[in-house]
Amino acid sequence: MKKLFISQQMRGRTNDEILTERRQAVQDVQRMIGEEVEPLNTFFTDYDGKPLEFLGKSIMMMAQADVVYFCKGWEDARGCRVERSAAENYDVKMVVSA
Repeated sequence: MKKLFISQQMRGRTNDEILTERRQAVQDVQRMIGEEVEPLNTFFTDYDGKPLEFLGKSIMMMAQADVVYFCKGWEDARGCRVERSAAENYDVKMVVSA
């Protein structure tokens, strides 16, 4: 089972919207790569920090991933753009929402 990092826009969205998109992302990736994935928990509800601290925690989690999925709208979120650059520069397998 591959470990999945989900990169998604979170600003201005409810927890329910975020979690719904995450569930769909897992299904999409499993269909795209043809095997089960285990999503890494990068939805930090138990942490109260600055946006850059959240991004730092996310990058640390990405280091554990076998594949990174970029949800629709990733290019509009500054954190997602940084995560995309990191994945590209460190040769992490990427899958982008259609």
